[in-house]
Amino acid sequence: MLGLFIGVAWTYLVYMDWGMRHMDVGMDMWIMPQMMHWDATDLGLVLLMWGVMMAAMMLPSVLPVILVLIRFDGSAHATGFIAGYLMAWGGFSVVATLVHWALLEAALVSPMMKSASVPLSAAVLAVAGLFQFTPLKQVCLVRCRSPWGAVLNPSSAIIATREGVRHGAFCVGCCWVLMALLFVAGVMNQSWPRLFGQRPAGFKWIPAGLC
Repeated sequence: MLGLFIGVAWTYLVYMDWGMRHMDVGMDMWIMPQMMHWDATDLGLVLLMWGVMMAAMMLPSVLPVILVLIRFDGSAHATGFIAGYLMAWGGFSVVATLVHWALLEAALVSPMMKSASVPLSAAVLAVAGLFQFTPLKQVCLVRCRSPWGAVLNPSSAIIATREGVRHGAFCVGCCWVLMALLFVAGVMNQSWPRLFGQRPAGFKWIPAGLC
């Protein structure tokens, strides 16, 4: 079921990417927001886009944790962990949607969901580079790569959900600025997001990709 969910999420993203590159038919797609002046419906569609994108990119990275939870604690605990993990990235998606809206209204991001400002692109790239050397990044990275609390602590599905939120928050702390680079490369640029899901980040001895 998890594999099916991830597959559907990536299908949605590829379809959105195709629509952005074929605007003559893309604007008739019911999942495509307006080019400018978003209303509540458009904000909902953009939030859906960010939420699905985060799930598609980040769920594969915690598959080792999920498999261990299923093996030792059962599928109910694993489901709770997944729900909590998605809650954390859902919170990030809300913030990303509001930032996206503000940048679009300020004409700093084009209707094609890509930076329209050289200073903005330079600033995001500089912040992304500098953040890699901060103590906060290192703390979040260690916790993101070693989710033993998520594996050892759960005694119920509720506690597993809490651990999922906690682990997801550390992963957001690692990767939020890398996600911000989507505004530079293009939010619907499928080459950049695929890099996030190339390697699992479930355990310390497994490389964590770009995280």
